[in-house]
Amino acid sequence: MSVTIQKEESSILPHGGDLIQRELVGLQREAYLKKADSLKSLKLDAWGLSDLELIGIGGFSPLNGFMGQKDYIRVIEEMRLADGTLWSIPITLHVSGEEADEYEIGTDIALTGEDDIVYGVLHLQEKYSYDKEKEARLVFGTVDTAHPGVNKIYEKGEVYLAGPIYLLNRPNHTPFEEFYLTPRETRNMFAHLGWKTIVGFQTRNPVHRSHEYIQKCALESVDGLLLNPLVGETKADDIPAEIRMESYQVVLQHYFPTDRAKLVIYPAAMRYGGPREAILHAIVRKNYGCTHFIVGRDHAGVGDYYGTYEAQELISQFEEELGIQIFKFENAFYCTKCENMATAKTCPHDEEFRVLLSGTKVREKLRNGEDLPKEFSRPEVAAVLVKGLKQKELI
Repeated sequence: MSVTIQKEESSILPHGGDLIQRELVGLQREAYLKKADSLKSLKLDAWGLSDLELIGIGGFSPLNGFMGQKDYIRVIEEMRLADGTLWSIPITLHVSGEEADEYEIGTDIALTGEDDIVYGVLHLQEKYSYDKEKEARLVFGTVDTAHPGVNKIYEKGEVYLAGPIYLLNRPNHTPFEEFYLTPRETRNMFAHLGWKTIVGFQTRNPVHRSHEYIQKCALESVDGLLLNPLVGETKADDIPAEIRMESYQVVLQHYFPTDRAKLVIYPAAMRYGGPREAILHAIVRKNYGCTHFIVGRDHAGVGDYYGTYEAQELISQFEEELGIQIFKFENAFYCTKCENMATAKTCPHDEEFRVLLSGTKVREKLRNGEDLPKEFSRPEVAAVLVKGLKQKELI
């Protein structure tokens, strides 16, 4: 059974050379779904389900399943798969020790969601224990459980199951289905549009004017923008995906040329892994067909765990090997003296003239019923945020 799809017309190869396809369709899918009825099953959490999907559709190419021990150890210690391919974040499937005893090496396991739908099958090749503290320290740079990624590690079971997977059903992404495309489909879309150079932008936040500014700066040098927001599991205090998605549509409708920007969801869980996650984000966008990728201030960071430009510094070491060009931007702001968006590279004025708001400050203003400054957020975006958060009773 083939596990790679045909090479699309694209100006950039997927990571590792081939776009891995582990999604079954037609008669093969029906056969596996029928077989799944007689298999032992394992219920995945939201994080595991999104990883299964991204392996299946090729977003995590060259992975064809959940990592075995050799890959896992080398990834956490050296940011490489066992064969030497650059990879920065472990993609693993956890169970408790008791659960692990239920599954035999060499057998297939039906992978279900909380809704009891069978989403995939794992062919179990390995079971191995791991050191949670070591993984936290090496991957996230801290063992502080206040870090959401670290906390996730300590909540997990003590054993990892490993082996190749087949995706049988995709998770439901309502109400975002019209913005769902696989890496194969985005590559074909870019070819159809005639885009040879595409810049990817990762976000889990609304697009405020600072983000818009760096996206447009990048657009001056490429054919198109892929606005690729993460819509999987995030922190409880992050703005919900459905509100953010509406804000993205509004900003693209009013402030971007319609033929040069496309909105496509990234159905992943957020790990808040800072520098290492920036590398993963670049790899995934390369698989989606992007030739360029934006890394800004505190990319994929949380709290004060990472330096402001630590992600840029790390990814710069691997840019040539990644094969995707990295656009590195300083923190952007509106300068009331320049009467324009700028960064410290272009604005000579003191901080008193700079309109800067953190995500925390934005949420605080919204909760207090305060307007967001027009220099910070487009009024259409602010209106979406206020309306959406009120409806969800978050402010």
